[in-house]
Amino acid sequence: MHETVGHRQQDCRRYHDWRRYHGGVIDPLLRRGIEIYNAGEFFESHEVLEEAWTPERGPRRLFLQSLIHVAVGAYQSSRGNTVGACRQLRKALVKMEPYLPEFESVDTGRLYGEVRELLAQIERGAGIASYPRMHAKLVK
Repeated sequence: MHETVGHRQQDCRRYHDWRRYHGGVIDPLLRRGIEIYNAGEFFESHEVLEEAWTPERGPRRLFLQSLIHVAVGAYQSSRGNTVGACRQLRKALVKMEPYLPEFESVDTGRLYGEVRELLAQIERGAGIASYPRMHAKLVK
């Protein structure tokens, strides 16, 4: 498993270098998915993020999948499905880890911490006052 994570991190660094070379402009679908998520439209956000995720085959695929899991976890939590929410949020954390602390202008470090806190609140049975936000430099 450690070898796989090491390869993922190496692929992420290469991809991050490529993005820096190409000006770091955020993908319009990613931008839209983040904006919709931050507006509290978790299911719709997951649909948009899946549009960006579907054609991907490189390290970006897993990054997008981690954001999709966050959106679905928030959606499940908002509907009272604690088991489904916890399952999705745990998947998000595992898949997001190689992309810390920032990837594609998304503050994954901050999101990771907020998702961990949400997961802990759900597991404690605490009421959810707010959901994590996805913070990104939304350069057009």
